[in-house]
Amino acid sequence: MSHERQAAEEVRAAGALPGTRLAFAAAFYRDGRRAYGRAELSFLRWAIARGVLGNETGSPWWRAVNDRLLRDKTEADLNARSPRASAPSGRPVELWGEFIAAPSPARWYRAHNASVVAGYLENAALAEDELIAERFMMNVALMRVLYTHALVAEPRLALGAFAPLGRRLGDPRLGSVKLFLDLRRSFPEGYPLTGQPIEGIIAREGSIPRLVDYGVIGSRVDALYAWAASSLGIPEVAALADDGALVYAWPPERRRLWLNGSADRLLPKLTALATRPR
Repeated sequence: MSHERQAAEEVRAAGALPGTRLAFAAAFYRDGRRAYGRAELSFLRWAIARGVLGNETGSPWWRAVNDRLLRDKTEADLNARSPRASAPSGRPVELWGEFIAAPSPARWYRAHNASVVAGYLENAALAEDELIAERFMMNVALMRVLYTHALVAEPRLALGAFAPLGRRLGDPRLGSVKLFLDLRRSFPEGYPLTGQPIEGIIAREGSIPRLVDYGVIGSRVDALYAWAASSLGIPEVAALADDGALVYAWPPERRRLWLNGSADRLLPKLTALATRPR
């Protein structure tokens, strides 16, 4: 049996229940990799708490994206532990192999984000079946994880004059990364988000998440996605942002929402100016 097929079967069995899925995801982060699982496993616990990973009442899109991440990691791990050579089935598996061989924050982000982006791209049709508020969350989640990668690998793009802070703020092994990847302070936990207009979700967003989303990341979103496309070796990523708007599975008539948001407020504008790329 190929490692690609074996990985798919292991993920299928482990993903039957949210609890076994979490244990399976955590098992990858053993020995010298343990600290790298902090951000991913925290996000996975949030997804489980929302109920999106249940087979009966959850979200096919969220399950499919998480399945892709788990399959890629598992295949790379099987390749690394096997005495026989096995070619990676795709770019994300190749990047996970590089991380396993020599763990580092930058290598973890490249592998993790390549798997996540692949999951987004191959499941766009499932995303369009979700409520518009859910698609809003999908876009914000992707934007933030691409940004945290830039904090570590391209801090001048991410923070401008404050670039020296980037590698520590974005390190997936440290608690500071929760400022960007913890969505609990930004979004409601229920699923589906029936009766939750996007405008209300934005209005309830805390002041710090608002500064991050609109003042820091939103002011450089096109450059960020172009950089991510190059860094990950996945050109399609660049097309998921367009002229300041996030457009993954997004209706064209709602694109102004990304440009309105909180961008007309003074503090996000000042934050964007202070951290502009140089």
